[in-house]
Amino acid sequence: MSFAVIGLGGNLGDPVEAFGSAARMLDATPGLRVLARSKLYETAPIGPPQPHYLNAALRLELAISPRALLRRCLEIERAHGRDREKEIRFGPRTLDLDVLYVDGVVMHEDDLVVPHPRLEERAFALVPLLDVAPELEPRYRHASGLTQGGIREVPWPPSAG
Repeated sequence: MSFAVIGLGGNLGDPVEAFGSAARMLDATPGLRVLARSKLYETAPIGPPQPHYLNAALRLELAISPRALLRRCLEIERAHGRDREKEIRFGPRTLDLDVLYVDGVVMHEDDLVVPHPRLEERAFALVPLLDVAPELEPRYRHASGLTQGGIREVPWPPSAG
């Protein structure tokens, strides 16, 4: 079995609840199983003025294609009120699910690039990824400066399980 890492982000509504719901929905999907959850981080937004984001990552056991994983992530976003057609680029959102990494996969398609094309530029994605996939640290060591600023660990609420 291979694994994948999904980045979670949100700054509208209750992102922690959305993250928990997304994890449960992913875990209930045939061919996926949640193996680990990262620490929770707060980050300043990129883009227009808006609330700070919460970010995390999930490590998934993967027995479906990266394309099927992306489709499932988009379905889960829609179930949480995200409408990619109407939103502002880099604007606020209820839930953002990004395929950050798939073990052994490199792909460059119009709507899916793995590893995520800006992973090494974004501490809010890279730091949680390394929480759940520490074996990837040597691959991303050159981006370690990202981990020093712009991201702050916050405790998971007790209700987040």
